[in-house]
Amino acid sequence: METSLAVETIQHSGYNCRAATVNCQTKDIVVHLEHSYAVQVDWTGNRGTGTSDYKSYGRDHVISTEGTVDIAGSSDTVFRGDADRWNPEEMLLGALAQCHLLSYLHVAASHGVIVTAYRDEAVGTMEQTRDGGGHFTSVTLRPVVTIAGDNVDLALQLHAEASTKCFIASSMNFPVGHEPTILRGS
Repeated sequence: METSLAVETIQHSGYNCRAATVNCQTKDIVVHLEHSYAVQVDWTGNRGTGTSDYKSYGRDHVISTEGTVDIAGSSDTVFRGDADRWNPEEMLLGALAQCHLLSYLHVAASHGVIVTAYRDEAVGTMEQTRDGGGHFTSVTLRPVVTIAGDNVDLALQLHAEASTKCFIASSMNFPVGHEPTILRGS
């Protein structure tokens, strides 16, 4: 069986697609889709003296990307941040919960499970290190999903499949657990 590798990059629906012919006899093709993202972060916390000392500057910033609403950001309040703004730790939890939601809706639709409501109250634990750094040690997603129909077991099982399809969870170096609850709608 002869094997070759021919790689071609094409534009398809706004994405860069790299198609590679893996086996010339069977014409098996593996397609890799690359998605590129860009954000801008502008620090707005200069109180006139810049970062002259730890207490002299604000942690406020604005996160933006073309065509969307800006996000007001800051650090966690324990690091002198503004509680009225999103901090990076909350945004990480939000990204994981949002990605799982979207992956779950996809697999539910693919399997004929009709989701009528979804709410997640995600929690995470971050461990700060002696050198001032830190890292997340775990995140637990706690989605409460309401479905139409009686297929509660399948709806529950689909969380595992959704987890494998979540790009954000697949990129983490800590466990992302799931404690789903399925409710039957009226």
